[in-house]
Amino acid sequence: MTVHFFHTSDWHLGQLFFNYSRQYEHEQFLTWLLAQIKQKQPHALFIAGDIFDVINPSAQAQKQLYQFLSDAHQLAPHMQTLIIAGNHDSGYRIEQVEPLLAKYNARTVGVIHKTEDGTIDFEHLIVPIYDTAHHIIAWCVALPFLRSAEITGLNEFTQDSKAAIQHLHDVLIAKARTFKTDEQALIVMSHAHMQGGETSDSERPIIIGNEEALPTTLFGNDIDYVALGHLHKPQKVGQEHIRYSGSPIPLSFSEINYKHQIVDVRIDPTQTDQSRYQYTALPIPRCVELRRIHGELTQVFQQLHALPDGEIDDIDQRTYLDIEYHTNTPPQPNLRQQFEDALPKNRYRLVRISRRYLIDEQQQPSAQNRNLEPPTPEQLFWQLWQKQGYQEDESVSQDFLSLVEQAQQLLENEKVV
Repeated sequence: MTVHFFHTSDWHLGQLFFNYSRQYEHEQFLTWLLAQIKQKQPHALFIAGDIFDVINPSAQAQKQLYQFLSDAHQLAPHMQTLIIAGNHDSGYRIEQVEPLLAKYNARTVGVIHKTEDGTIDFEHLIVPIYDTAHHIIAWCVALPFLRSAEITGLNEFTQDSKAAIQHLHDVLIAKARTFKTDEQALIVMSHAHMQGGETSDSERPIIIGNEEALPTTLFGNDIDYVALGHLHKPQKVGQEHIRYSGSPIPLSFSEINYKHQIVDVRIDPTQTDQSRYQYTALPIPRCVELRRIHGELTQVFQQLHALPDGEIDDIDQRTYLDIEYHTNTPPQPNLRQQFEDALPKNRYRLVRISRRYLIDEQQQPSAQNRNLEPPTPEQLFWQLWQKQGYQEDESVSQDFLSLVEQAQQLLENEKVV
């Protein structure tokens, strides 16, 4: 029996992008995903973490998820939806609604549970996948984002995070092997940063055991597929069957060129050659564009005037615009308004303006003359302030120095205590 499932991750429902809601973009993605489910009728939908953007998602973001699960269940009643918690999610929160999710044939694995004797409840993390006749066709080892406090100190094999992660994978996969038969597939779903994965600037760093990335050797050779979440770029990691599906929409300007997709996976456990696996990338249509413009001011204005025009009535559908201008002079007070005036009306959302200094190589200090003293808090503040395109302001300076003085006083009080 061929196992058929969709691999997706990092939805980040409820994200605010420079204070703009992404609800419209997520709604378009979910509508598209429902159409894929209706057409292809997979046995399962895997969501590999970061279902929400924050641990306390808005009611609107939660409603968006539950409405999707309800609609998906109506279109494919046999399909199981399996969700693991990512580092942006509250594992406890997403598990609290299990009774509701069960009505939609959905399940969440948010945290590592322990048995009465203090050991890890491994069976909670190993989930059977069924076909339309309710026969088990696969087993999925579901690993949410692993927090050190949940997995260390359980026994002699879990004294630190690195050892605990290795032990957890070894024991879980070995346990799953005892469940499966030759006609069943073995799948791992995990929210982690694997060695060799390419990152963007929108991913919150995951530090586990003082090591940023985990090795793919955690997964045995008999694993049929590893469904990863956390990195937003769709990519394979080392081998064909170890993959990040990536996020469904670009979550930062660094992701403009990502080919957002879900992975349609089919596994035939009865085959022993390459015909055992079939991976198909299903491209996700992009409903709202992101644009970056950079260069010297004259070049920036030329590019602004050359942008496509035509009004877009719904602000949620207007293009996000990022401008980086290059200059050696302080910005004009009304520069933002000049940029806005140069834009075609009611088509773009200018969400960020940044400045980059043009430094003449002849003016750069030599190694002998370079100041190696660490910058003061005030110097750091003004560097960041000017990088954002703002001019120095005496009132701002006074406010900042007042905050620094308060912070220093608090530190002194703590020393006295």
